[in-house]
Amino acid sequence: MKKYLLTSALPYSNGYLHLGHLAGAYLPADLFARFKRLNSEEVLYVCGSDEHGVAITIAAEKEGVTPQDIIDKYHFANKSAFEGLNISFDIYSRTSNELHHNTAREFFADFIKKGFLEKKESEQFYDETANMFLPDRYVEGICPSCGKEDARGDQCDNCGAYYSQTELKNPISLISKKPPLLKKTVHWYFKFGDFQDFLENYINQNEEAWKDNVINQTRSWLKAGLSERAITRDLNWGVKIDNIEGVDPEEAATKRLYVWFDAVLGYISATKEYFGNDDWKQWWQSADTDYIAFIGKDNIVFHTLIFPAMLHARSDENNPYLLPKNVPAHEFLNLEGQKFSKSKNWSIDLKDFLDDFKNPTYVDVLRYSIAMSFPETRDADFTWKDFVARNNNELASIFGNFINRTLQFSHKNFEGKIPKLSGNYQDFDNQWNNAVEQNQFDQLESNDKDLLEKVIAELSSVQESYNKYRFRDAITSSMNIARAANKYFNDEEPWKSVKSNPELAAKSLFVCCQLAYNLSILLSPIIPNSAKYIMDLFSSENYTGESNGKLKQATNYWEKITKLNFKSGTAIQKPEIIFGRLDDSFADKQMQKLGDKNNNSSKEVFENVITIDEFFNVKLRTAKVISAEKIKKSDKLLKLIVDLGGEQRQIIAGIAKYYSTEEIVNKYIIVVANLKPAKLMGELSEGMLLAANFKKGLKLATFDGEIPLGAEVR
Repeated sequence: MKKYLLTSALPYSNGYLHLGHLAGAYLPADLFARFKRLNSEEVLYVCGSDEHGVAITIAAEKEGVTPQDIIDKYHFANKSAFEGLNISFDIYSRTSNELHHNTAREFFADFIKKGFLEKKESEQFYDETANMFLPDRYVEGICPSCGKEDARGDQCDNCGAYYSQTELKNPISLISKKPPLLKKTVHWYFKFGDFQDFLENYINQNEEAWKDNVINQTRSWLKAGLSERAITRDLNWGVKIDNIEGVDPEEAATKRLYVWFDAVLGYISATKEYFGNDDWKQWWQSADTDYIAFIGKDNIVFHTLIFPAMLHARSDENNPYLLPKNVPAHEFLNLEGQKFSKSKNWSIDLKDFLDDFKNPTYVDVLRYSIAMSFPETRDADFTWKDFVARNNNELASIFGNFINRTLQFSHKNFEGKIPKLSGNYQDFDNQWNNAVEQNQFDQLESNDKDLLEKVIAELSSVQESYNKYRFRDAITSSMNIARAANKYFNDEEPWKSVKSNPELAAKSLFVCCQLAYNLSILLSPIIPNSAKYIMDLFSSENYTGESNGKLKQATNYWEKITKLNFKSGTAIQKPEIIFGRLDDSFADKQMQKLGDKNNNSSKEVFENVITIDEFFNVKLRTAKVISAEKIKKSDKLLKLIVDLGGEQRQIIAGIAKYYSTEEIVNKYIIVVANLKPAKLMGELSEGMLLAANFKKGLKLATFDGEIPLGAEVR
């Protein structure tokens, strides 16, 4: 029996996740997992936090805490957000645990033994101020391919080129904002190029089933030729490589596994953790399993080339690891026409959404809105106006409207129960179910026949779309069934027949009540909170495809969607409105939270205004730096002696990360001359320098030497 192993890219545990992340790797996988579970398929959905690398240590230094504090903070916050949004992982683990470290070390040791790793001396960018080697993502410069500025150390977001960090032009360390040095170091390299032929065959075998964007990006790497790739880094946070045969203990002391290598192994270690025994092998080493890797487009080659190469390298005759059967990567989701940017306050964090909207119905609206905006083939956009429109025009007007009108009519006319079939319709339920099983509809009346044919046709489309990872199409076809249900209600006109033909009215509501329940199953993958609510109205088992400790469900709930599942007389609780209508002001209010107008620094500029007289109280003067020295026990402060023309002053300035003592001497600067003296690190400071703070760091406000020292600046 086929099993489905699903993974979503491990989110990095140094920040809160936003809606763009949700659309890329997590909501698509959740829809697929729920769909498969409802079909009584065996599913294991695995994820966890990626908790290693220099970004963690830098975040810890900035906040004055330990790396463990950082990963705990974001691991539990993001895990809670996933739970609030009903992402149905079977396990959400973390790469900082001992089991993961041991798994990663096993892969490393095996590769050493098999000769897939090579120790080499190489040059790497080194930040002298920060006293550390720089990972790729902590260097920026000019792209060697297209010339775009602010290109990352390993990839250009503008042209998509991949390269070595040392190929960047005009590199800048993102830590000190200074040009880094090249310094020699020793690392172990994975012989990625040895797997070129194997990977080309692997991609050729999957080109028909995989998305074009995945194949194209993967083939661009293969066309350029695969080269060796560093597997270790000079770090003090991550998986150690000490006490491994073939590794020199002294060299191993300062090395950790490169985060790109150990992160993907988190899928395997999480599976081991879930089972706690060798049953994990049934999922990673069994031909009965299809492994599907859900990711965003920035992770494509890691899951189509690098991880498959690692899995193949680790395999042997007795332990053949599975490779991804499919990698249905999504493009990027934008927000209101712009890229997500936390620095510009152009983002919606998952935790903030959950804090702002306590009603679980809003979670369903968000899931539905994002799913209908999935960037399946190209970048897409989330807007609050679309959120309102999806709620009002689809969830409320189509799905919610049918549920409400059906169950309210049942309470008004049939005592809140599924009506009893009688007269010409007393055997109707058997006729319907026989029509489904035999695919013969002629014994049904016109409206019933049209409805059932529509349900079966659209349901087939829903299933095909889910299986091909076309989630927007699956949801559209699902809503088409809700539209057909509304049409059936209108065509049957029970508000008329309840008086003129009670037997017909009873049959009509018998069908509509059943449809209300069936629609709750159909839409369970997308809006599980609302689906559960409807199921509870029927006092039925409220399973919506979530993880419940059973990797295979005994009941195939999906098969119920075309059938009449309840007997006459089944009581139904009176419903409340599920999706209330939202007005345009809802979107306007949410939009007001975005952008620089909500940034504190912007408020100070535009709201905390001063008068011209208050400005004139600040005395700005021209000056020249005549000497500079570092302050002991501080990596930020310099002690400067400045000449203001008629006098010299000592100023303590926090510019050591941006200017060396040699660079600052003889610069013509502007100082605040009437600032109250203060002591910093035991040294007297008698003024302040003016400087601009911008993306690449801090730059002093300077002038040429033609202006006299001590001149007033106004």
